[in-house]
Amino acid sequence: MTSAPLLASSLGASDAGVLLAVLVLLAMSAVLALAETGLVRMSKARARALEEAGRRGARSLARLVADPERFLAPVLLLVLICQLVAATLVGVEASRLFGAFGVAVAACFEVVVIFVVAEAIPKQWAVRHPDRAALLSAPLVTALIAFPPVHLVSSALVGLSRLLTPGGDSADELGEVTESELLALADAAVDELVLEREERALISSIIEFGDTIVREVMAPRPDIVAVEAASPAASVLERAMASGLSRIPVFEKTVDDIVGIAYTKDLMRAVRAGDESRPVAELARPAHYVPETKRVAPLLREMQAEQYHLAVVVDEYGGTAGIVTLEDLIEELVGEIADEFDVDEPLVEPLSEHEYRVSGKMPVDEVNELLGADLPVGDWDTIGGLFLHLRGQVPVEGERLRADGSVLVAEKVQGRRIGSVRIVRHASEASGAADADAGGGVQL
Repeated sequence: MTSAPLLASSLGASDAGVLLAVLVLLAMSAVLALAETGLVRMSKARARALEEAGRRGARSLARLVADPERFLAPVLLLVLICQLVAATLVGVEASRLFGAFGVAVAACFEVVVIFVVAEAIPKQWAVRHPDRAALLSAPLVTALIAFPPVHLVSSALVGLSRLLTPGGDSADELGEVTESELLALADAAVDELVLEREERALISSIIEFGDTIVREVMAPRPDIVAVEAASPAASVLERAMASGLSRIPVFEKTVDDIVGIAYTKDLMRAVRAGDESRPVAELARPAHYVPETKRVAPLLREMQAEQYHLAVVVDEYGGTAGIVTLEDLIEELVGEIADEFDVDEPLVEPLSEHEYRVSGKMPVDEVNELLGADLPVGDWDTIGGLFLHLRGQVPVEGERLRADGSVLVAEKVQGRRIGSVRIVRHASEASGAADADAGGGVQL
């Protein structure tokens, strides 16, 4: 009965002050923990979007997120100071009032209260409301890190940690978003119905566009429709119209010596003016030449700036490897663009559950992506190129070989070109098909 009055008499104004200080320190720790989570979870792109939307505090937020090292160390230091000082004050008071047993009880109480009140609750709220947490805390954190004592102490401690940490001077690229992370964000946006699947596919195409080279999108040399320089304008016009072309390369002796590009509209003017027999070389415009290893992104900008629609692709020896058009580049971004002159031949045609017919000119990486296959990639770009590499010579129609558990069958061979390949994906069917091949196959 005397313990309560004794406890009340032992508590004075100083104890009430200590209790108030502990509550203030816990509140500060909670606010700083909320700020830490909100700011760390905020990306640069999201901060810029909030700033453009005119949200209050977004300008400070954008500056903080642009350099996370400016705020992270001071915030963590202040959180640690608040929690340690609060725990020390509670321990000292508990020891004075209750002795050693009071210190043990106070320690357990401190762990629970600090974890729940100063860590779990504010951080969970910041995770559920990242924008609000970051915007609310940004002005406060900006003021704190500008306070000289906080700035000096945190900078000194960070410098000490870098001296003690091996490789501490090599700063990582914080906040840099990789291509895979951007695609993962796009996938998450599709799942949350923020983006349409078509928009996700366009984002993927734009990312891949930067890594694509001209050789991967050009029309190869065997597909080039070209005319000799001495050909009369009338015959060239007929050939261009029959092929559905608005531009046609002009060569001197061989296709390796392309000297210009004849435009259909120029040929039509010449024919209407009565110059049907005029050599096409006199009507041709200068040709543009690009190496086959040139990336398509700068080529697209170059075509836009210099206003031309067709370029001759040359290999490392100066020979003609193919031609590339503005339409070829745009198709890499938006997909196939068909017109009335295009022959509707599917690049991939399912034949059964595990069997597909694939165009020989289809890129290997696209086949792997569409069919879930793991066909090898290398110096070749297309399925036809892969087959030629594995076989070591031009195959005959019906010849087959194995590649990583799949069977490739040369279904159509046109001269020295493989027109289409049948792919058997199932391992058991692939094994049986390879065993049935009398001519033998090649297995990787």
